Amino acid sequence: MRHTELLAPAGDAECVGAALRFGADAVYIGGELLQLRAQKAAFDRAALTSAAETVHTAGKKLYVTVNSFMRTDETAALAEYSRFLYDAGADAAIVSDLGALDTIKKNAPSLPVHISTQANCCNAAAARVYYNLGAERIVLAREMTVPQIRELRENTPEALELEAFVHGAMCMAYSGRCLISSYLNGRSGNRGECTQPCRWSYYLMEEKRPGEYFKLEENGGASAILSSHDLNCIDFIDELADAGVDSFKIEGRMKTAYYVATVVNAYRRRIDGTADLSLLHRELDSVSHRPFSSGFYHGALGKHHNNDGQYRSDCRFAGVVLGRAENGYYVQQRNRFCVGDVLEVLSPNSIGQSFIAEEIISSAGESVPEAKLVAETVAVRTDVPLAAGDFLRIRSE
Repeated sequence: MRHTELLAPAGDAECVGAALRFGADAVYIGGELLQLRAQKAAFDRAALTSAAETVHTAGKKLYVTVNSFMRTDETAALAEYSRFLYDAGADAAIVSDLGALDTIKKNAPSLPVHISTQANCCNAAAARVYYNLGAERIVLAREMTVPQIRELRENTPEALELEAFVHGAMCMAYSGRCLISSYLNGRSGNRGECTQPCRWSYYLMEEKRPGEYFKLEENGGASAILSSHDLNCIDFIDELADAGVDSFKIEGRMKTAYYVATVVNAYRRRIDGTADLSLLHRELDSVSHRPFSSGFYHGALGKHHNNDGQYRSDCRFAGVVLGRAENGYYVQQRNRFCVGDVLEVLSPNSIGQSFIAEEIISSAGESVPEAKLVAETVAVRTDVPLAAGDFLRIRSE
């Protein structure tokens, strides 16, 4: 497989660290302005500057999402913000709005711009226009097939980079442009406030029979009638690379560091050829997800690409390794685990390793039967070699 960038999401500093440690070549985050995620996933200016320093120290790149559709009264703020992003060391701004693109290029001409998937660029003519306006990369529309990507690549300047999503949540709306949340809740998905009503369960009530509810079911009893499958391209990312994709993008700026580490680790090993596909499938099933699919890459979605809107996972996140302890390691607890539990290790240094928790020492120095206080630092006795930043999980029965 030719060299292709692995691009990871991050909603906080812990996710940035996990992405870098587990093999991401670049990280994308949101800042204080025009970022299409909830505010809790936004980095303030100090945190964004710190993230840029962390990423660059690791020899990697940091991209910042500025991909909401801009209002006229936000133009002046974006002009100043774009200058801040350049000074802070951002390696690119990801935009979807033409006015935002123009504003950034006028006020921070040396700041590279990537065109967001929200712009739904799916043809070579549009890609060339964006390139002529100063864009260095196109994040391809989610609806494109592999042959369409290859055709676009063959008809665009070689210097224009192509980026494609390979994993994570998908939206039933065209390139994520949807008004359902805005209509039902007054919270627009196009402004980073989506409440995902497409994944709710719905009932039908006949006008003249108030109070009589009938559950809407589509396939297999599912009632979330617009809940799409999650994307999973682990089997065929070589096809995307051969078609001309320069960057593999993982969705998930609202996800935990454990999720980021798991998915980045799987795709890093797939790109480098350091693990069998069967192991990587097992890894990706270890984090919370909806049923997987290949998206549009191999053609139109099947009629029943819907699901029940519920997440599933084969593992429960137990804790984060902090460092060495006497006869074991310090672990920050994230979910309850007990003496005798089999703890699997998620690490960039190994795959498939596990051990039995022989003893747990509480923060008070007492031997206890379980770690049950969230975020408590406990010591776990084991001879298995671990490292700070490794994650521990418990596989379901």
